[in-house]
Amino acid sequence: MTTDTEDLAVSLFSEMLTADQLLRSRLSKVLPKGMELSHFAVLNHLAHIQEERSPAQLAQTFNVTRGAMTNTLGKLEWAGHVHIRPDWDDARRKMIAISPAGIKARDAAVAALLPLIVDLVESIGRQKARATVPVLREMRNRLARDD
Repeated sequence: MTTDTEDLAVSLFSEMLTADQLLRSRLSKVLPKGMELSHFAVLNHLAHIQEERSPAQLAQTFNVTRGAMTNTLGKLEWAGHVHIRPDWDDARRKMIAISPAGIKARDAAVAALLPLIVDLVESIGRQKARATVPVLREMRNRLARDD
């Protein structure tokens, strides 16, 4: 027999997982041609922090393997969206920065995604959406600490 807290936990995470899957599917459909959600996520992160990162740091940030991140970065470099250079302090490492073309691609992706996201926020109500952000952020931070 489950407790109310256990039932709530299962329902909450079931809703979050389903919403994540549906959101990823919808976002993937509106991204600019050739851009994958993982590409957008990396470009958006680099544009936001405005600093270089190593592939290992990016892999940790996105909780993916270094191999998966290397694959994503290779595609982004091929598209001209990131610059990859040797680390001046340790030539075995590389450093990644968003390129001007990457900033344009990220901005185009945001422009494509924005109507979908704005419509979602407006359909559930700004007040509910605003109240949900701190809860989701706290859950993300707690999950990240437990890693």
